[in-house]
Amino acid sequence: MKIGVLALQGAVVEHIDMIEKAGGEGVIVKRTEQLPDIDGIIIPGGESTTIGKLMRTYGFIDALREFSLQGKPLFGTCAGLIVLAKEISGQEEAHLGLMDIRVARNAFGRQRESFETDLDIKGVDKDVRAVFIRAPLIEQVGSEVDVLATYQDQIVAARQGHLLAASFHPELTDDERLHAYFLDMVRESR
Repeated sequence: MKIGVLALQGAVVEHIDMIEKAGGEGVIVKRTEQLPDIDGIIIPGGESTTIGKLMRTYGFIDALREFSLQGKPLFGTCAGLIVLAKEISGQEEAHLGLMDIRVARNAFGRQRESFETDLDIKGVDKDVRAVFIRAPLIEQVGSEVDVLATYQDQIVAARQGHLLAASFHPELTDDERLHAYFLDMVRESR
């Protein structure tokens, strides 16, 4: 199974390491021509506005929408979650607009308010380590969206069919269980 990591910004190598630790083959994706050769893709953290601009510049908006239409799984972490969302609070236009969620950017505060915690993630396990850095929050979910984890009664992880989103950075821990869950989603989709 080949899992791509969109390499426009963010912790690309860390995601590759976690994919391989979970038993998949990680592929750094820099061109849309690589998409047909991969089975799933991770959109990592970074700055969502910048990622969105770069995706438009390099043709990834339409290419990833087509990737999703084929039923291939996408996993957005932190800014990647914002990129997947249909609605972004305070912003007129979404990026990919694939997942039926409304998100708030930087909902947990600035860089200095970053923190780590353990989460119980439905379908994954208890005590899954999560790193929150200027993290977004899922404010609202559509009827087809399954809430997987909350922190202080706020939604921080969700799934909608072949789409997975997390407010936090699972790649910045030693815990590959969420990446293994994504690999299982990819297996199911094939």
